[in-house]
Amino acid sequence: MGHRGKITTHVLDTASGKPAAGVRIRITRLADQQCLADVITNADGRCAAHLLSGDQMQAGRYRLDFHVGDYFSSPDEVAFLDVVPVDFGVTDSDVHYHIPLLISPYGYSTYRGS
Repeated sequence: MGHRGKITTHVLDTASGKPAAGVRIRITRLADQQCLADVITNADGRCAAHLLSGDQMQAGRYRLDFHVGDYFSSPDEVAFLDVVPVDFGVTDSDVHYHIPLLISPYGYSTYRGS
């Protein structure tokens, strides 16, 4: 029987009060540095599918790289933040891990959501 857990995210732009559409996200398993998914957020700041689920979902350490520099840059200015890395651990592969990212041009925060 496969694992039932999953990893999801949601990116919100706190400066505009809107979801952050078009943010590239990569998820990497740190033990072997394998990139498991490379996706772009939709209009709701979410990914079309789970970042990780099924048999790919294993206990261990992971990194989400949120490429917010392209989201915040403009033709006249380079963004202050570029890639926001979030390292976290999965202890139970049958559990839902939701890792939201709240961003602004000059800061960010994250937490384990539900």
